[in-house]
Amino acid sequence: MFDYETLKLIWWLLVGVLLVGFAIMDGHDMGVGTLLPFVGRSDIERRVVINTVGPHWDGNQVWFITGGGAIFAAWPLVYATAFSGFYWAMLAVLWALFFRPVGFDYRSKIHNATWRSVWDWGLFIGGAVPPLIFGVAFGNLLQGVPFEFNDYLVSTYTGSFWQLLNPFALLAGVVSSAMITMHGGVYLAHRTEGRIQHRAISGALVAAMVTVVGFLLAGLWLRLGGIEGYVITSVVDGGAMPDPLAKTVVRAADGWWRNYEQQPMLWLLPVIGTCSALVAMALLIARRTGLAFILSSLAITGVIGTAGAAMFPFIMPSSTMPNASLTVWDSVSSHLTLGLMLVATLIFMPLIVIYTSWAYRVMRGKVTESHIRANEHSAY
Repeated sequence: MFDYETLKLIWWLLVGVLLVGFAIMDGHDMGVGTLLPFVGRSDIERRVVINTVGPHWDGNQVWFITGGGAIFAAWPLVYATAFSGFYWAMLAVLWALFFRPVGFDYRSKIHNATWRSVWDWGLFIGGAVPPLIFGVAFGNLLQGVPFEFNDYLVSTYTGSFWQLLNPFALLAGVVSSAMITMHGGVYLAHRTEGRIQHRAISGALVAAMVTVVGFLLAGLWLRLGGIEGYVITSVVDGGAMPDPLAKTVVRAADGWWRNYEQQPMLWLLPVIGTCSALVAMALLIARRTGLAFILSSLAITGVIGTAGAAMFPFIMPSSTMPNASLTVWDSVSSHLTLGLMLVATLIFMPLIVIYTSWAYRVMRGKVTESHIRANEHSAY
């Protein structure tokens, strides 16, 4: 169907689409969970908050599962290296996510204030921890991950869990967490009214401002703070069989800015990320919550796209052995595997989009306290 080089580029784009889709669709569920203990002041108010995402949160997990499966199948070296290097961080994400299905299903099984409060904080952990860790991971990718390959392409991670928690990575984690909280707050404002909506708007406005300020600070830090990017200095054959050690890579102060210098149109991505968040704030103040949700989604797309465009073609740079850095060209599966997976994606991706669109018909209505009381046995 396509030559090998083209398939490698297509799968870079597809994985990016899946990551953005996950951040938008499952991100607002996590944002709602993060705001739950603060927006809902009483049990009935918290039930309202939970019921805005309860009917469809598990369907949005499809984006997360599909993204992980796509990385495993399309970029096996990235998957293996990342999960060995970020092992404890990934376990922390999974442990946090365990609170979500149990919390949604069991919170209202017992009419006990302590029981419900425990599960409310469990849902908070399930919503707040994953975006924070994903942001920290991206911050470490921009600095380079300490791993290397031997002659048999067996990777060795030479860092530690605590090294991941460096200042720049923590800033990236704050940006990610604030961005998802903003998105959840916008969605919650769209689905609720009264006091809950007012608190959701306040939370979303604060999170949006933190997102913009943190995003700009991270960019300045990359530019002026001495964080070097990576540049391939040897000739790369995009259609060749993958071999991560068959290239020469150097670190350069302007490494993450060269794509923007060569393709000025890429500057639209950080502009979209920043301006969309600011416009979403204005729309929230004007109570145009539906449009604010669209702008919040564009902000997420711009922020993630900014990082992806800066790093291209790198996926997972190595700080200890730059030549072993994993890129779009040398960390992929075979030509046949990518081709077969593309066919499967063209079949199943539209189904995922259709299913998601169908599930989101519920966004047309508000969830209110009277609705919860009238549906006591079916509400979460």
